Amino acid sequence: MKTVKWGIIGAGRISSTFATALNSLDNTELVAIASRDMEKAKEFADRFHIKKAYSSYDEIVKDPEIDVIYIGTLHTEHKANTELCIMNGKSVLCEKPFTINHKETEYLMNLAKKNKVFLMEAMWTKFLPATKVVKKWLQENIIGEVKYFNLSFGYQAEFDINSRIFNPDLAGGALLDVGVYLISYVIYMMDKLPDHVASSAFLGRSNVDETNVIAFSYNEGVMADLSSSITANTGNDAVIIGEKGKIVVPSFWRAESAEVYDQKGKLIDKFLLPFTSNGYVYEAEEVNCCIREGKLESDVIPLQDTLNVMKIMDEMRATWGLTYPQERNK
Repeated sequence: MKTVKWGIIGAGRISSTFATALNSLDNTELVAIASRDMEKAKEFADRFHIKKAYSSYDEIVKDPEIDVIYIGTLHTEHKANTELCIMNGKSVLCEKPFTINHKETEYLMNLAKKNKVFLMEAMWTKFLPATKVVKKWLQENIIGEVKYFNLSFGYQAEFDINSRIFNPDLAGGALLDVGVYLISYVIYMMDKLPDHVASSAFLGRSNVDETNVIAFSYNEGVMADLSSSITANTGNDAVIIGEKGKIVVPSFWRAESAEVYDQKGKLIDKFLLPFTSNGYVYEAEEVNCCIREGKLESDVIPLQDTLNVMKIMDEMRATWGLTYPQERNK
């Protein structure tokens, strides 16, 4: 089996988690890390036993040994970083949110297709075994006809204008940081886009959405109640209600378990599979398989799905009056 060779752009926390995942996989080699701070790159390389450390992104994309690059930089850098990789013939797994708006996403999609390069959003939740089991349960009609989704993802962070989550210059706010998980999850489980979307948000001191609430409705009667926050501990569970019972997914975005209950609250089925390394291994395995098979996108998370979610988030932000400085300057 072909050994897929990886590079990473960005030496922050999320890249550390992904590096741990890569190092746990067979027929996978993490060969290079790039950071604009060479000391950070060297420290990262030492920590994860990586043989090459680069002080610029231009260097890593020109490394002929690398098959695919994971981008773990700030939201606002995703477009430029991904574009650089594609233009140098490197396959890309880009962290969520894929970009800050649908125009940037569409541009990268077209660029990847033109250059015949694999491209995928790192929406890791979709690849988790627990997520796949929940979708299988829904397909098997285990809770009957689905009526209602209730999902939240919120945490309480201390206000700091210099923090990426509160800084509008870094496309901060709850929607792009955690709300994207909620939207992607419901669409994935329903296998289609909502027919109607309504939402509201509180724009805080730095003019980013600190808390938002979103309502999806489908013409067949399914409703979804979604909320995300960076200033309130709302929890992060998913509950799916059907005519014959409900599915509960604790910490749905990083789920290792799921449970099914009947209408009387009796547990009738459950799933538990703790991560061997961390939850990022599953999306990394998907990328490896796609590259070995010569695919340009994943069947689980095709680029059109990523674009659809970005469009929904753009439309909601428009009703909130939330634009990022980069968008106003164009």
